Formats: sequence, structure tokens, C-alpha cells
Amino acid sequence: MNMADVKSQDNRSWFYTDTVKDHFFNPRNLVKKDDEIEVKDFNGIGSVGSPSCGDQMSVWLKINENETIKECRWRCFGCASAIASTSMLSVIVTENGGMKIDDAMNIKPQDINKRLDGLPTRKFHCSVLGDKALMAAINDYFRRTGQNDRIIVEGAKIVDKILKITDKDIEEAVLDGADTFEKVQQKTKVGIKDKTCIPEVEQLIRFYKEKYFR
Repeated sequence: MNMADVKSQDNRSWFYTDTVKDHFFNPRNLVKKDDEIEVKDFNGIGSVGSPSCGDQMSVWLKINENETIKECRWRCFGCASAIASTSMLSVIVTENGGMKIDDAMNIKPQDINKRLDGLPTRKFHCSVLGDKALMAAINDYFRRTGQNDRIIVEGAKIVDKILKITDKDIEEAVLDGADTFEKVQQKTKVGIKDKTCIPEVEQLIRFYKEKYFR
């Protein structure tokens, strides 16, 4: 394969679908200014950020007494994929009268990606941010309503006992494009000193690749 072919493939891998471009240029439910919404009117608020790409986003949910999401507003400081993903997520949870929060908790990044007709592989992690922001807002609703037993907490397990590298660090590396052990090690330094963790890290890489990229 010559360099022209490589460059052509690389350009295609960054191609944005018409749906992604539509939600980027015409984002739904976006909060542009602080005074656009009354925060007190929302009973589920969550914020997340990604150190790997600099994207940050906040989600405001209005959930009624039947635990249906009637309104989802958001703000995102990030790339086109992050903005489009959060815009589409806000549509998914509010369309057709609103989604029950139990159903919203089962939304996966793949669902957002499918509705966008596909994101560039290198930007798939942006749909994960939207999913995490939604979960953070739902957890906030559980706290406000005294339903602490329903809160979903994402734990982190230390896999490299010398450098204290966790399974979440491995997950973030895979989402950021590291699809082999060598690439994950380059990003995280996992397994350089603690060789005993390498088999578990390799298994985690396979798991996260299947989970997010199939």
C-alpha cells in the first residue's frame, strides 16, 4: 500500500456523517447561556470530563413523578463528535414523551453511535462521555430523592500494584485509541515494573475493545 492509499484511508476514518454534522451545527437542547435555564427547576444534574481529549460536559434533567425524563438540557466544551453525541443523547431520552430513567440507564455508547449513523473510530469515546454525563445526572436524582440504594458507582480496581494503575486507566487508554497491549503500556506504563499484571491487562484490553468497538 502506498502513502496515497494510507492517506485516503485516514481521511475516510475521520469522515463525519450528515447526521453528526446536523447535530453539531444545529445541536438540540443545548444551553448556550447561563441564564437560559433555572437550575432549581431540574432535579438531576451531572458533569463529567475527559483528561484524554479535554472534553467536558454537563447535563440537566427534569424527571417527573413517574420517573420519566421530560427535559434534558446540556452544555459541552469539546469537539464536534462530543457535541453531536450529547445532542443526540438528549433527543433519545426525551423523544416520544420521554424515557423512563430505568431505560435511560441502559443506554450504551453504541446506541448513540448508531443514531448518529456512526462516529469516526478515533472519536467514539465522545459518545461514552455523553453516556457517563447522563448517568451522573441520574445518580444525582437518586441522591435528591433519597434512593441511595439505586446509585450506580463505577469502581476502579488496581491492576498494576507498583504504579497503582487501575482498570479504569486501561479503559480510558482503549477508548483513546490504544488497541494493543504495547499501545496501552505506552500510554499508562502498566506492566513495566509489575510484570505479573500483564495477563490481566491483556484480558481487559480485549474486554473493552469488545464492549465499545465490537
